[in-house]
Amino acid sequence: MKAKLILENGTIFNGTTFGYLKETVGEVVFNTGMTGYEEALTDPSYYGQIVTMTYPLIGNYGINLDDMESDSPKVKGFIVREKCNYPNNFRCELEIDTYLKQNKILGLEGIDTRALTKILRNNGTMKGIITLDTFNDDEVKQKLKNFNNKNAVKNVTTKTVHTIEGNGKHVAILDFGIKSNIIKSFVQRGCKVTLLPAYTSSEEILKLDPDLIFLSNGPGDPEDLLEPIKNIKNLVGKKPIVGICLGHQLLALALGGKTEKLKFGHRGCNHPVKDLEENKVHITSQNHGYYVAKVPEDMEITHISLNDQTVEGMKHKKLPIFSVQFHPEACPGPHDSDYIFDKFISYGL
Repeated sequence: MKAKLILENGTIFNGTTFGYLKETVGEVVFNTGMTGYEEALTDPSYYGQIVTMTYPLIGNYGINLDDMESDSPKVKGFIVREKCNYPNNFRCELEIDTYLKQNKILGLEGIDTRALTKILRNNGTMKGIITLDTFNDDEVKQKLKNFNNKNAVKNVTTKTVHTIEGNGKHVAILDFGIKSNIIKSFVQRGCKVTLLPAYTSSEEILKLDPDLIFLSNGPGDPEDLLEPIKNIKNLVGKKPIVGICLGHQLLALALGGKTEKLKFGHRGCNHPVKDLEENKVHITSQNHGYYVAKVPEDMEITHISLNDQTVEGMKHKKLPIFSVQFHPEACPGPHDSDYIFDKFISYGL
């Protein structure tokens, strides 16, 4: 069926639907990965967003349920230049159209994704609507105005406490929208992992007496998470703390830093980051729309982006606290920075 993407600046792209045929509204962003669409679809950090893949052919190796980063797709919509209808891979279980139908996600194909990406790069990410219907300008503006993503973390965090036994260090994870491979990265190193809801109080966390507290990735604006920021403040100095992505941003806010929104974000698996301590450059997987604009006074920068010089890592000058903006667990992406997990665990010694 014919459908259109309408951006909040009035730009309209006409295409064809696939997946679940129901209108959707969200923040339109782009991902530069040539592969990894399965992981992108199921990454909770994309909650509330309509994801555009810049690579022109998507779905050629199908869907393999073992590679999911959460229990279901978290995107609001999915935009591709061309969808592959006949995937070919020995691990393929179904094709992308069926997978999106099963999970009630609307897809749009056949638009000029290069032109859309250039608009988002030049103007910044913006709200958009994918619809099969026709609306006047006022109706579109109202639908876009009604959309917000303030409860994103509440919608993706675990609702119950889960424990995975291990013989190594005990890692208490605050789940703001964690990717499965982050958990696997700790488990593969023998850690005992306790997964906690995002709004778990500092008192409850300390009762577990973990060796290490981990702050996960997740969606939305970190400044919306006032209660978790307060809880993190109460944990500082009492236990070693490490974090990734949103966890990195929340840690900065808890320690007196500031965060701001990037113009069009970092989303893809080819972002160069320099480790200032090792004087090495690593290619990293990233997915974030906000960044640490002001590093807290007690923290020092350990990693920077070589694309735009934004802060990609920081550590405390005295306390066992360390965080990175990029995703060392990859999936998708290179494993250059997998060493970060060993570094995390060393903070809990």
